[in-house]
Amino acid sequence: MTKLTILILVAAMTLGACSTRLNPFNWFGRGQSEPVQSPQDTKEKNPLIPESERLRLNLFGLRNADDAEYPGGPIDQVSDLVIERVPGGAVIRVSGVADYQGAYGVRLQPANEDEVSEDGVLTYRLEVIRPNSARVGGPERVRTVTAARRVTDNQLVGVRTIRVEGLRNAQTSRRR
Repeated sequence: MTKLTILILVAAMTLGACSTRLNPFNWFGRGQSEPVQSPQDTKEKNPLIPESERLRLNLFGLRNADDAEYPGGPIDQVSDLVIERVPGGAVIRVSGVADYQGAYGVRLQPANEDEVSEDGVLTYRLEVIRPNSARVGGPERVRTVTAARRVTDNQLVGVRTIRVEGLRNAQTSRRR
């Protein structure tokens, strides 16, 4: 009984340290930096679909917090992308470096409509709100922000790559 317990413990520790396909915690690799597509490469907007949506009101006639217009923009540079498995899905954790100090309201916004993958790629944008009295420059650790988003197993069906875009670069992580 003791030998079996020791054998299982050694096998579990070996598998945990392993960075192969056998380890379910390493289904997606570490993020890799890529250049961002220029605006000419993006899809054209359909002129028949109006830009503004009607206000969606809740039971009390108020807008939901998700419906409010987000005043932020893309972060300057995406520095790190990690996908961590959790029961029922995964957590996408992204760090980025703003070109100014005091960035807040960090969001990981889906670039794909309804968070559905296109050709096996699930794309997000890391966005922040710039304060009115922002100081440009400063130490990188002061300008670094982190955001996370949970995705379900259903959203990950057919996804081979997760891509997070910033202003100057993008990080991608491919399924192993």
